[in-house]
Amino acid sequence: MKPLRDDLARWLPSARGRLGGLEVGPSLEHVGTVEHIGDGVATIVGLPWTRLDELLRFEDGTLGLAFRVEEEAVGCVLLGRGEEIGAGTKVHGTGEIARVPVGDALLGRVVDSTGAPLDDGPSIAADRRDPVERPAPAIVDRDLVTEPLMTGLTVIDAMIPLGRGQRELIIGDRKTGKTAVAVDAIINQRSSDVVCVYAAVGQKASTVSQVIDAIRTYGAVERCIFVVGEAGAPPGAQWITPYAACTMAEYFRDQGRDTLLVIDDLTKHAIVYRQLSLLLRNPPGREAYPGDIFHIHARLLERAAKLSAAKGGGSLTALPIAETQAGNLSAYIPTNLISITDGQIYLEPKLFYEGQKPAISVGMSVSRVGGQTQAPVMKRLAETLRLEYAQFLELEVFTRFGAMVDERTKRTIEHGRRIRAILMQPEYGPLSLAHQVALLLAVDEGKLDDVPLPLVNLFKDRIGARLAERCPRAMARVEATRELSEESRHDLLGALDALLADIGASTNESD
Repeated sequence: MKPLRDDLARWLPSARGRLGGLEVGPSLEHVGTVEHIGDGVATIVGLPWTRLDELLRFEDGTLGLAFRVEEEAVGCVLLGRGEEIGAGTKVHGTGEIARVPVGDALLGRVVDSTGAPLDDGPSIAADRRDPVERPAPAIVDRDLVTEPLMTGLTVIDAMIPLGRGQRELIIGDRKTGKTAVAVDAIINQRSSDVVCVYAAVGQKASTVSQVIDAIRTYGAVERCIFVVGEAGAPPGAQWITPYAACTMAEYFRDQGRDTLLVIDDLTKHAIVYRQLSLLLRNPPGREAYPGDIFHIHARLLERAAKLSAAKGGGSLTALPIAETQAGNLSAYIPTNLISITDGQIYLEPKLFYEGQKPAISVGMSVSRVGGQTQAPVMKRLAETLRLEYAQFLELEVFTRFGAMVDERTKRTIEHGRRIRAILMQPEYGPLSLAHQVALLLAVDEGKLDDVPLPLVNLFKDRIGARLAERCPRAMARVEATRELSEESRHDLLGALDALLADIGASTNESD
């Protein structure tokens, strides 16, 4: 006993010293238990002070989001797999809302909806963590959309122009090239200062990999962020993916920079929201969607804006994607999104199957604010392009019945076919402004009307190298000033004439 008393005598003073610095006080923990769980949602009891959208932490570290709050129970959507969670599992209320990391450290990275890396890279040292749900900028904090956002697609930049700070819906049936249009727009920003954020909602892992590989190969991946909530992710993670991506994009916008947000796609996002709502027994509405389905998309897309100079002058351009069934634009979700956005780019299945890519229907597409931002040279060259193309499409249908047409109508049809050929572009091949100007100038001057249609594609293939060789200064002036001076016009026309002469000569020799 004496050795034990000696040990206690030596230990007690040091223990009193260590414990003396501790502050003793009451602590409050908000702990509940899982009543039942399944399909990515859980019902929790014993959390009476939980607030809507509060983060909840399960025993195994999985996070959940309070999706439905009632007096007796809380409906929670899981943001992780939660394979170890079962009935009786303890759940802790955190008192926090969902946040994601933001900052330059995210550039070039692939992350999930919580900001955790998916690309096997190092952990992300973020500048800070911002809420995934943020209010849209007030009207007084916004400015007019005045700067163009070039997509590199001639049919869009000429006839459906976009502006920085605009919300433009890309809509069409499945497998008509919606994602390809958005990816080309991202790739084209390799020559600009725009930061791009791609949000994949409910997409297959293979599809997401193709997008990332294409941008790494052809674009500036070091200025892109990929936020992935793929089809295999929990429904809750898919649900917050577009909001998390928007928060990451807003960080750069608030710094005065220009950002582009692509959401692929909001139709799957609406389906995920319907699934979660029905599982948690929220009252269903039209087509079983909950009554606030319009609000969840409106509060997301309203965050895209051009900020005033007092707020830094940055912009956030949104290109949400939506899918239609059999071209039905009057369905519930498509009509909601069309009414929220500033216009739509409609991809028509008929054009796609005919081989016209991108399969954009010029007649059913519109950009309500982009026309004010269009480069002066593009505006002048495309002034009558849309009307001429519409007249051609109408006459082409008429002549399919074998009706006799006069010489003037034949010229109009042949001119329209050259327009259509110029508007066709391969995937991952966006064009610079000067390149598009040269093509439109050739059409506007009628230089292709007498060229056999198969040779127009040869002309398109060779024009880039010929312009770089014959008139690089004119191309640079067009890019810098966005105007077409008489000197530049003369140089471009000379290069076009020389190219057409070479093509004609080579064709004659082969004959």
